[in-house]
Amino acid sequence: MVAQKNVAVIGAGVSGIAAAKAFAARGHKVTGFEAGEVFGGVWDPAKSYPGVQTQSPKELYRFTDMAMPDAYPEWPTGPQVQAYLDGYARHHGLGALFHFRTRVDAIDRRPDGRAGWRLSVTGPEGATTEDFDFVAVAVGNFSEKHMPTFGGEDIFRAAGGRLLHSSDYRDPAQIRGRRVVVLGASKSATDIAVNAARNGAAAVTLVCREAVWRVPYFVGGINFKRLLYMRAQEMQFNGWGRTRAQKLVQALTAPLVWANFRGLETLLKLQLGLRRWDMVPDVPIEKDVSCSIPIVTPGMFEAFHSGAIRPVRGSFEGYAETGPRLTGGETLRADVVILATGWKGSLPFLGEPWRSRLIDPDGLYRLHRFAVNPDLPDLGFVGFNSSFCTVLTSEMLAEWLVRFADGQLARQPSPAAMAADIETMLQWRREERPAARKYGGLCVAPFHFKHFDELLADIGARLRTRANPFAEYFSFPDAPSFGRYLASAPQYRAE
Repeated sequence: MVAQKNVAVIGAGVSGIAAAKAFAARGHKVTGFEAGEVFGGVWDPAKSYPGVQTQSPKELYRFTDMAMPDAYPEWPTGPQVQAYLDGYARHHGLGALFHFRTRVDAIDRRPDGRAGWRLSVTGPEGATTEDFDFVAVAVGNFSEKHMPTFGGEDIFRAAGGRLLHSSDYRDPAQIRGRRVVVLGASKSATDIAVNAARNGAAAVTLVCREAVWRVPYFVGGINFKRLLYMRAQEMQFNGWGRTRAQKLVQALTAPLVWANFRGLETLLKLQLGLRRWDMVPDVPIEKDVSCSIPIVTPGMFEAFHSGAIRPVRGSFEGYAETGPRLTGGETLRADVVILATGWKGSLPFLGEPWRSRLIDPDGLYRLHRFAVNPDLPDLGFVGFNSSFCTVLTSEMLAEWLVRFADGQLARQPSPAAMAADIETMLQWRREERPAARKYGGLCVAPFHFKHFDELLADIGARLRTRANPFAEYFSFPDAPSFGRYLASAPQYRAE
């Protein structure tokens, strides 16, 4: 018999919803804490910029048991995603489990010596503490704004300039009639540049420090989900845990793999006209694929051609009164500078000695299956396995984590086994695949199927692949199928 636990879930975004549902469905008492006012996390309207859309098609951005509405476009808007997440949470009765506008200030081991953690939280009614048997951290990789400083910001502001993080750009009125400079190479940077150009900015300049590979919604007329999300494609990358036989096969097929990726690069260069805009990356695409690969914002290259957006290769060196000074010596004239420089994974509530046991000096996280660390008992992470199909990866990891917490995995790892796996993964990231070091090493892409294979084997699912081999190897992850795989695992309920 599995004993019922008192479980805390920190965060009410995609991963928090997945964690709360998984633990509640197994009979545990769940209490959720969310600093914002609604379900959604990064899709909270208070954190989103105008015109934001998913990078993934809606078939790849959904839970196993609920599709997005048919009326949604293939790449839903931010408000549509938030509505979907809110509806999903309400459908599963999670609304009553969460305390909104409630910040977790600190977590530490319970002072009574029992297993679990004490949370210190601040909400509308003030500060309080509460003890829990298990804590699921679901704040993800996008919880703290990354706002780099270059020097001279005060001079620029004193002259009337405005500095915004991308998440602070919420209304085109902020830029209408003004000269705008956007710093960044991510999709948020290009989305904002296009939005500003379309909504009355006097001029828009997009500054990118380095060229990155970008993927359009349609590559050569084919939806990219049918090209880049396949198990067959994934097998061409140097994934972790390869056997000698697998390495031998990879060595023998290396010329074909090389030709495949050179062909893809050539197609992208021609289709997008990358050379004209000095946007051809220096790194081969197969070595650079990770969660940082952006989707092309519709209208971006058209705006380059029309002059509505001026692309510039470089970075900031500092600020003058009139705007940012570039590394090449040019000073841009700007009224508004928007830093689309991303987010930092932040765990401000986790103090020492726990933080140093979790994060190495080079910023890489020490997590088995992207979820648990043997030196942090009764604590797990959901959503720290970023991917191109975030909702599915969060749901799968949440289903793994509740079984881990209850000792119900078919392959329940020992502390020694977890520690050994963590060291193997760290070595792989540092020596074999440097692209996997991005986001603190918390990115599954492009190894979605491999990650799911490990989770399903640990869970003990009888079904793990589709019956049709062609669909299994040459199609994208199918959320309903993974629902069936999860249903084929041993079931239980805590009492």
